[in-house]
Formats: sequence, structure tokens, C-alpha cells
Amino acid sequence: MPLTPQATPTTYWLEHAWLGTHVEPGVAVDTADGRITAVRTGADTPPPGATALRGLTLPGLANAHSHAFHRALRAAVQVGTGTFWTWREVMYSVADRLTPDTYFALARAAYAEMALAGITCVGEFHYLHHAPGGTRYSDPNAMGEALLAAAAEAGIRITLLDTAYLSAGFGAAPNHHQLRFSDGTADRWAERADALKERPHARIGAAIHSVRAVPAGQLGTVADWARARQAPLHVHLSEQTAENDACRDAHGVTPTRLLADHGALGPRTTAVHATHLTDEDIALLGGSRTGVCMCPTTERDLADGIGPAVQLQGRGSPLSLGSDSHAVIDLLEEARAMELDERLRTRTRGHWTAAALLRAATADGHAALGWDDAGTLEAGSLADLTTIALDSVRTAGPLPRLAAETAVFAASAADVRHTIVGGRQIVRDGVHTLVPDVPTALAASIAAVRG
Repeated sequence: MPLTPQATPTTYWLEHAWLGTHVEPGVAVDTADGRITAVRTGADTPPPGATALRGLTLPGLANAHSHAFHRALRAAVQVGTGTFWTWREVMYSVADRLTPDTYFALARAAYAEMALAGITCVGEFHYLHHAPGGTRYSDPNAMGEALLAAAAEAGIRITLLDTAYLSAGFGAAPNHHQLRFSDGTADRWAERADALKERPHARIGAAIHSVRAVPAGQLGTVADWARARQAPLHVHLSEQTAENDACRDAHGVTPTRLLADHGALGPRTTAVHATHLTDEDIALLGGSRTGVCMCPTTERDLADGIGPAVQLQGRGSPLSLGSDSHAVIDLLEEARAMELDERLRTRTRGHWTAAALLRAATADGHAALGWDDAGTLEAGSLADLTTIALDSVRTAGPLPRLAAETAVFAASAADVRHTIVGGRQIVRDGVHTLVPDVPTALAASIAAVRG
């Protein structure tokens, strides 16, 4: 059964609530028509008829960067050694076997896993558009529509970041794997993307796969498409030093400067990874208020490196978080890893407070995906909530006033007890209400595309 509007007004009683700056005990949240209508503190016990959410309740978590089909790679890409580029060949082999039906099943299961992890909205960086060999489906957006339907069936919101992917590299035609990704030109990409329609649970954005995958002269077409619609624009940026070197060889500038020169930076743009940047790159991103999505579990899995998140935020770039290749799906781990990786790099502690890390996982993540009306517990916001147990073996013991620190630095996705989207309970006591057996759904959908 897909995500449907909230049927009746509901009051949730939060044993402990994170209100952006502190943990507040005893909070009643009234919801109607999918939104929060009132937040009342000082509620020591559940009001009559309220649904009690015991633990720490946060705004719903936003996974700002996902490739749903990469969920089929988990463990398979951990065998042996290799580089980002050898990992990419394994990824291509899975992509080659996907159809709209098998992609729907895999994405539905992956998005259900996200709901179990407290994620209420996902940014799907979608570039697997066509049939093998590049032939268009009878519906040119069949693969994108499968993702939109999968999110609805799993009960979460989605921003489909329809991705322009036109080249194998600077001046190189797509290889045989990448023909599935390419529309030929940015104009043809825009024509296809125009046919995608938003719906209550879904918004449509754009993505430039990378500066190596979209010719410089066509970057502006994608940026203009997003700008005209006031839609999010995302781009993989400087994930690998090889991309930086190739860009300098081709254009004499860094990828960040190339994007800036073609009007692709700004407050509605999010750069993903931004791992290997110059001081000028950081100034360009921060000065334009371009957001940055860090994906620490993938960046360390692929041995990408540790990006300059502290410097980027200091110069003005809002930070968000993503699970990217889904080595794990755990936004609490992404938040923790951003701080802990920086501690390893600098050998100092305390670059972000728990509150700042939770903001990256909630309000700033939603804003990066075009859901500015989500990510806070306040009247008028979307009624998306995530409750984390404070009595598990990982979280028991600390004082309740330290629940935010407990969530970020000790809890995991396994501690998510409830997930509410639009006022409707999607996960109840750790069980998905729409996809009752998520492990079986994952195993079956992955087996269907395994080589």
C-alpha cells in the first residue's frame, strides 16, 4: 500500500524531543493534513488519545545523496582490493541487468531500509535512464517513474535528481555501459526531464553527474533548467584527484571553477563529496552559498579521502549528509563519521556539536532536496518524525539531557524505533508497516540482479 495522506488529526507525545538547540522532555505534537499544527512543551504524561513515542524524537532524517541500485553492491565490492575505478566496473555490471520492474523492487526495498533507519526523505541521484545500448523505453522516464513509485510504496518522500550524463570523460563518447545513462545532449536530457511531474511525496530536481560527464558547453543548459524551475541542482564534485587532473588538462581550471564559470553554483546547488579542493574552490563554493553533501561511509569505503567540511561550512556552505553507495544505510553513522574523520585528520576534537550534526541530517538535508518545509519540530513543518530508543545496549545510561549526544555518538540505525511521514506512522516499534519483511524484500530484489 503506497504512502497516503494522513487520514485524521493525530497527537504524538514525545518522551524527549530535540528542538534544534536542546532536548526537551514531555512534548506534545499535534498533526493534521500531514503537517505539525502545534508543539506543546511541559506535557509530563501523554495527553488523552495521544500516541506515545518513547525515546528521543527528532525531525525526520534526510538522506541527501542516494544511488538506490548500489544497495545490490553491498559486500560484493568488499572482496579483495582495488580502486574507485575498479569498483565502478562492478557497479556497471549491476546497472546493466536492471529493468524498470527489477529497479522498482530493489529501490522499494532500499527505501524501506531507509525508513527503518529513520530516513523520511531521500535525494535519488538518478542516471540509469534507458535500456541497455541506450534504447529509450516506450516511456522515456520508465526508470525514474519506478523510483518515484518505489518511494511511495516504501512510505518516504523523494527528490528525484534527474541526472545529465553525456560523456565518458572530457571529450569522450559514452562507453557501452554508459549508453544507458546518456540522452545524447543536454537539450535532449531537458526534454525528457520536462515530462517528469511532481506529486505530494515527490519533487523533481536536476543533477550534473560530474564535469567529466557533461561537456562544458552544456553545463549551463542543466543549470538553467534547474534555475527556471527553482529546483535543486546536485553535482558530484572532485571526488577523485584524477577528475581534477583531467579537468585541468582539458580546460585549465578546476572542476569547481568550471562549474562557477558556467553558472552552476549557488544556494540551490549541492556539491556531493567535494573531497579534493583548492582554497579557491572552497571560497567559490562558500561565497556562492553552494551546499555540500558529505557521504563519509562511502568516501572511506572507496578510499576517496576526507573532504574539507569544516572549512567549507566556515566559508558559508551548508552541510548535508548522504549514504550514497549504501555500504551502510545509517544517517547517524554519517553524522558521527563526519566529526570523527575530521578528528583523525586534525588530531583535535569537537569540530561540530551534536546539534550541528543533527541539523545537517535534518533541516539542512531537507533544504538541499527542496523540502524547506521539513526538518524541524515546529508548527507548519511537515509532520515527519524519527524516534531513537534510549534504552538499547548502545544508548542506555546517559542522562536524558544528553540524548542528542547519545544519538549522534552512540546510536545506530538499529536504534530507530518509530518513523512518521506526513503524520502517518511508517515504522512502528521497529517494524515497517507497509513492507512487513524488509530483509526478504532486499534479498529477493538483489538476487534478481546479481550476476
